[in-house]
Amino acid sequence: MNEESLLRRYEALLGAVPQSVWALSADGVVTVLMGSGMPERLWHPDGESSWMDAVHPKDRDWFQRAWRKATQQRSPLDTIVRVRLEEAPDRFRHIKIIAAPVMDRNGEPEWVGTATDAEDHWRTRMREKLLARMAPVPAAHNLSEAFLTTAAAVVPELADAVAVFHVQGDAEAAFRNTEGVPAAASAERVGLAPGLPPMHPLDADFLLGPAVQEAIESQEAGLLTFPPGEPPEGSLSKVSVRWLREAGATSVALLPVVVDGRTVALATTATCRGNPPSDKADLYLLQDVFQQMSEPLRRTMELQSIRDMALVLQQSFLADPPSVEGLVITALYHPADSAAEVGGDWYDAVRLSADSLALSIGDIAGHDVDAATAMGRVNSMLRGLAYDSGPAASPSATLSRLDRIVQALDSPAMVTAVHAVLHRQADDAWHIALSNAGHPPPLLIPADAPSRYLHDLTAADPPLCVDEALPRTDLHAVIREGDTLVLYTDGLVEVPGTDIGDGLRHLREHTDALVRKGVSQMSLIRGLLPPVQNRWDDIAVIALQARRER
Repeated sequence: MNEESLLRRYEALLGAVPQSVWALSADGVVTVLMGSGMPERLWHPDGESSWMDAVHPKDRDWFQRAWRKATQQRSPLDTIVRVRLEEAPDRFRHIKIIAAPVMDRNGEPEWVGTATDAEDHWRTRMREKLLARMAPVPAAHNLSEAFLTTAAAVVPELADAVAVFHVQGDAEAAFRNTEGVPAAASAERVGLAPGLPPMHPLDADFLLGPAVQEAIESQEAGLLTFPPGEPPEGSLSKVSVRWLREAGATSVALLPVVVDGRTVALATTATCRGNPPSDKADLYLLQDVFQQMSEPLRRTMELQSIRDMALVLQQSFLADPPSVEGLVITALYHPADSAAEVGGDWYDAVRLSADSLALSIGDIAGHDVDAATAMGRVNSMLRGLAYDSGPAASPSATLSRLDRIVQALDSPAMVTAVHAVLHRQADDAWHIALSNAGHPPPLLIPADAPSRYLHDLTAADPPLCVDEALPRTDLHAVIREGDTLVLYTDGLVEVPGTDIGDGLRHLREHTDALVRKGVSQMSLIRGLLPPVQNRWDDIAVIALQARRER
């Protein structure tokens, strides 16, 4: 068989396979031996550019390293890389490249390779890879965790930046103000590729743009592409446009997340630093990824509904303290910073006469609607018993009566409480009689001395709903002008994994530091709250200061 016949058969074989065949000479000249099997023509370099310019900017570094290793070791190369298209230079296609070295007569290597369309294969593999990364999302404990996992899954492979907005309530109402202008919202989670400028903080008057509004209302994904650093001003918010310019963005994808027919979140992604913009295929892949957030969003919405109901119940029982001559009374309630938990904390103050006051604070075990409902019943019963018993009643006797009634008519979990009765004395001081049922000790802040607890932990009686026959005791103290008494629930001093004694010591030291600053009573009470990230439980506080009228 002569060489001409072999060549014709070889060319016929190459023409039958769905791939292009190329050769690279020792001096770097690329020759396409046979071009077929590509749905779109690939970009060809001119005399002043190289084949590396055809590779996607995000792939160049690793592809150059892979090519350099193959040439140095004279070993085959087998990889998938994005290559620029001829008709649309800002678009790329995934190409599988296989190349092998062939030695010429002088022992110098030249390369023979194939280029095969791999777009569908790559997207199938990438979808599987991203969905695997998203596997932890349905088990996320809260939205922030779900958003963080999702952002990490797509940055930087599919996008350079991700921001997720939580849409609360009706989509149109949530994003339009009374003038019909797209209204304010805040980013729940942001993910950025290395080297990008930080996102600008969102002001109180931050407005979403019309394109975002349209994506939310239509529940359809949208894609905006534009020249590097030139986003359309009329479609996006001003703060977004400013950041996109700084980041050299080329596209923005708008991806609504729909749960039970309602848009509950909007994910936005951007390609930046002059990288080629996303295309429709990227958009479809991103849609698949972000819709995985629907289940944790649904669960969070359900938990938030339960929490809102419980908070309404709790706060309906937390009446404003009464006005009593000679006393300044301040109270606050702060729910736990958790979408799933609502406690049974309460405070109360009821005026018994012109010169007497009943004060109470308590906590019912549990973190749900049942705990909040039980709190309302117990608080109401104690308030009624205190008023009916009058200013002469013993606090321990009142708590014993409450214990018997609660155990007879209800079956709540364990209840801790402090109940106190204050009486005005002739010198404008106030005598305090109190009974403590398993609750953290009240804190006394004298006007001229460091703070101290009225008793230690061992002096407290057992909680309610343990044994109604247990005896209860009264403790006595006096507060004089300028002195402050603080009653609080355990959320102020207890941190999981630490000893409550450490929490009590920290509270007293923190109190003394605030007093030295001369802050007001309300500022003092608010200043005692732990940092937001350390608020593991609900916190109720009620404080009173003896203050003579001037």
